[in-house]
Amino acid sequence: MMRLKLTAMTERIDNMKGVNHYKKDGTLFKGNTHKMADGTLHSGKNHTKNSVKLFHLNELSATARKRAK
Repeated sequence: MMRLKLTAMTERIDNMKGVNHYKKDGTLFKGNTHKMADGTLHSGKNHTKNSVKLFHLNELSATARKRAK
C-alpha cells in the first residue's frame, strides 16, 4: 500500500514539471531541485542541511499565496 502511495506521489510531482515552485513563505524558487524518497521536492541539486521543502502555489497557505502573486 505504501509503495502505491509513493508511486502516485512521484507521478504527480513528475506531472508538475514546468510549474513554479515556492518556499513555504511564498517566495518563488528558481534554483536546482531534488526529490526526496517520500516524493517531496526540496531545494538544491543534492540534499544538504540548507535544503528546504518546496511547494506548488495551490499547496501554500492563503498568506503565502498572496505573497507569491
